[in-house]
Amino acid sequence: MDARITHNPAWGKTDAAGRPSHHLAHHSMDVAAVLEGLLRHPVISARAAAAAGIYLKPEAVAWLSAFAFLHDIGKLSPRFQAKVWPDGIAGGTASHLSEGLIWADRLLDGQPLLDGAAGPLVAPLVAGGMEKAWFGALLAHHGRPMAFDSFVYPPNPRDVFRDVPGYDWRAEDRRMGAALRQWFPEIAIDLAVLRSHRLVHLFAGLLALADWIGSDDGAFPQRRDFDPDYGASARARAAAALVAIGLSNPAWPGTAPSFRDLTGHPVPRGVQQTIADIPLEARLVIIEAETGSGKTEAALAHFARLRSEGRVDALYFAVPTRAAAGQLHRRIQEAMARIGGPEAVLAVPGMLRAGLAEGRKLPGFRVLWDDDRVHWAAEHPTRFLAAPVAVGTIDQALLAGLQVKHAPLRAAALSRSLLVIDEVHASDAYMNAVARPLVAGHTALGGHTLLMSATLGAGQRAAWLGQPAPSQRAASGLPYPAIWHDAAPADPLRPDPVGYAKSVHPRLVGTMDAEAAAHKAVAAAEKGARVLVLRNTVEAAVATWRAATRARADLCLSVLGQPALHHARFAAEDRRKLDAAVEQALGRAGVTTGIVVLGTQTLEQSLDIDADFLITDLCPMDVLLQRIGRLHRHADRTRPAGFEAAVASIMVPECGLAALADGPRFENGLGAWQTAGGYAGIYLDLRGLELTRRCIADRPVWQIPEDNRTLVEAATHPDALASVEAALDWDEYGHRIDAKSLAEGRAGGLLSLDRGAPFPTAFPGADEAVQTRLGARGPSFALPTGTVGPFGTPISVIAPPAHWCVGLTGEEPVNVTQGETGIRLTIGDNEFLYDRSGLSRARAPRRPLG
Repeated sequence: MDARITHNPAWGKTDAAGRPSHHLAHHSMDVAAVLEGLLRHPVISARAAAAAGIYLKPEAVAWLSAFAFLHDIGKLSPRFQAKVWPDGIAGGTASHLSEGLIWADRLLDGQPLLDGAAGPLVAPLVAGGMEKAWFGALLAHHGRPMAFDSFVYPPNPRDVFRDVPGYDWRAEDRRMGAALRQWFPEIAIDLAVLRSHRLVHLFAGLLALADWIGSDDGAFPQRRDFDPDYGASARARAAAALVAIGLSNPAWPGTAPSFRDLTGHPVPRGVQQTIADIPLEARLVIIEAETGSGKTEAALAHFARLRSEGRVDALYFAVPTRAAAGQLHRRIQEAMARIGGPEAVLAVPGMLRAGLAEGRKLPGFRVLWDDDRVHWAAEHPTRFLAAPVAVGTIDQALLAGLQVKHAPLRAAALSRSLLVIDEVHASDAYMNAVARPLVAGHTALGGHTLLMSATLGAGQRAAWLGQPAPSQRAASGLPYPAIWHDAAPADPLRPDPVGYAKSVHPRLVGTMDAEAAAHKAVAAAEKGARVLVLRNTVEAAVATWRAATRARADLCLSVLGQPALHHARFAAEDRRKLDAAVEQALGRAGVTTGIVVLGTQTLEQSLDIDADFLITDLCPMDVLLQRIGRLHRHADRTRPAGFEAAVASIMVPECGLAALADGPRFENGLGAWQTAGGYAGIYLDLRGLELTRRCIADRPVWQIPEDNRTLVEAATHPDALASVEAALDWDEYGHRIDAKSLAEGRAGGLLSLDRGAPFPTAFPGADEAVQTRLGARGPSFALPTGTVGPFGTPISVIAPPAHWCVGLTGEEPVNVTQGETGIRLTIGDNEFLYDRSGLSRARAPRRPLG
């Protein structure tokens, strides 16, 4: 053995050059001290008490922290330590997680490890029959469960921790035991506490979070030689680290902020006023109110009240799209700045933004911020939910409720937050099957959730509140707007309607042709109208945009003087330019001349944009009402001649919807295509689409929001769906759609992480499929330095849709060929084109047959 490693102490961390730099006992204490600090956090302490079913006494907190001290105990193994030895070790090196299982197995088998200091930790676990669950959670700190029964042990596990020249693991084990005994002198825990499955889940998540924080060598300077007094230093550094990253004592005014201070508006109205009447003990609140009624400000007021009362310590505001997240982030940041609150993080992968600061990725997972500060929670998607205030897409929250990597960490970080889910109506069967258990687990720990929708059907609302669904007639007669809550689920509060009431004239257009849509849009813009065109698919949006630019490029949305459109397949830097261009065109202070803004669903929700004329594809009624919410949104805007009335042209298939049920067929987002497991599509329930079409044909004028409840129930209620299915003889199609919804709900349920059940021994390994199903982007690929996008801005990362990235990890190199109008990206066997129309697939990889 090389003399340089002779008698070296056990290392827990290495420096940038890969040399041992931090003693294992020190790193173990860093993480334990962070966990201890988290458990003493007032809100997290309350969540832990709810999980355990009893207040956790100081000695119980000490027990949990001392147990966390063992999280990297597998690093004691010579097979792990040998990773830095010049000559390695016979038989090869091993993961500290697998070695940790072997160490725990020996400990539980009665081996005298840690010089007896582990006795008070292990004895209650064995007495409670929970040793495997807790050690499984302990060793899950890298994001996935580790279980005794899932690990293939070497032929003789006792030979793994064997004597080797130059490294005395037994001496280091005794040193770890002495440190544990000295740094945690008083530990004790109730057996009933240890038997709580919810506490095991919460511990696993908090430990993973603590390990991430405690591994930051900036916050915890590394020391190679063992220091018996290191415990006090670690605790002081842990306290400072939690403050620095906003997990402890984030900025908040000393007295509860007023509505005026928080929002900039003089007095609350409607839902903004009524939200104050919600009892503080209510965990789940649902706001149903019209677009433009101020639901966002109501959510902020609810958060401020809960935050000032100490009921929550953070906010996660979840919206359906990246575009909506970007715009809402600015509004939330402005609100926090008004009251001196914490900065708001934009929780969208690839968009590095915290407060007003912008970040740029550097090698080695580092981020350079333009304000020369560190914005820890904003630098990685796994940490988004640890921010004091974050605005992001719904998938970032839903990943906390699924059996995917880092779910326990996400859920633990989220536990202290008010979770706001905007446009909750847009969730499908799969999303609902994931979101409801997530919210149930969140509220079971004492967490708070606020759901918001302009168009929530009675069936969905009843499911959220655990009530039986009312009949269509009864549902249509329910009050609107309304605020529901679980403290009195059958008795909604009735805010005064204060949103902008308008008469909308829906008009059916018997084609979905791109040329026809472009012609209608350009003709309106030539008359001075600000036109919003929403297509159901990216392909249709691009085709319509190309037709519009051929006709009148000067009337199309532009970036840097060249036409542009808006959808999800753009790099983050370009999305910021597109978002700004859309706001400049259709925002409250937008242009007053004719313009055509083309896009997809990225423009339909949570955006404060206002069009004089709307052209949209047919879609389900709840979605259509959201799109109509962008039409004549502001009462005080002067409309051009001919567009004084709010008119929406709704494009439908020339062949009719009945033709799509035969086969089946798919046209521009409507209908479905056949798959091995049934049907697939976007808006595939033709029953709801036909009911929506009938509402358009039968009601030439809609009074919004007065008719919202009636329209939604007429097109979404199960009674209405059954009626149209029978009338059109769509029984077979309806059965297939219902079977698909049931299957998706079951799939979501099967993947849900039930925190009331035993901590899992393994996750199913479906991360990629889950990300795809949630609509998340695929892996992100770093682009070569100097890559310039089609809008003249350097771009650093590209993230194709997940279903384009099967077999790719994000680590593959990207070859970039710059052209006159865009760039060609080669990733493995894949080729993509990236230009002003967005990212498209030039060549898919060949898959082997069979």
